[in-house]
Amino acid sequence: QVRLVESGGGLVQAGESLRLTCEASGTTSRLNAMGWFRQAPGKERERVAHMSAGGTSDIADSFKGRVAISRDDNKNIVYLQMNSLKPENTAVYYCNAKDGSIPVWGRGTQVTVSS
Repeated sequence: QVRLVESGGGLVQAGESLRLTCEASGTTSRLNAMGWFRQAPGKERERVAHMSAGGTSDIADSFKGRVAISRDDNKNIVYLQMNSLKPENTAVYYCNAKDGSIPVWGRGTQVTVSS
């Protein structure tokens, strides 16, 4: 069983950057794609970006040019670099991964961007 733990969220000012980290632990031998979703207050959860086990990134259209995703397979970690943050980026950011074909979620990390 895979467990995901996010870190790196916090309170930042508009224009600043953050790097979120998600570390997978447990039985990671079948770990497949890893990535990020977010859920803003009062809104549905939306996909931000994913990276396959082979290193192919897939960034949702609305986030292209604003985020970067990377992965360290040796450490079972996926990162989300977010630059030029805006107040509308305020959300809980969730790590998501595929354990084989089974989706796994972290508990989320809060990102708050003040104006």
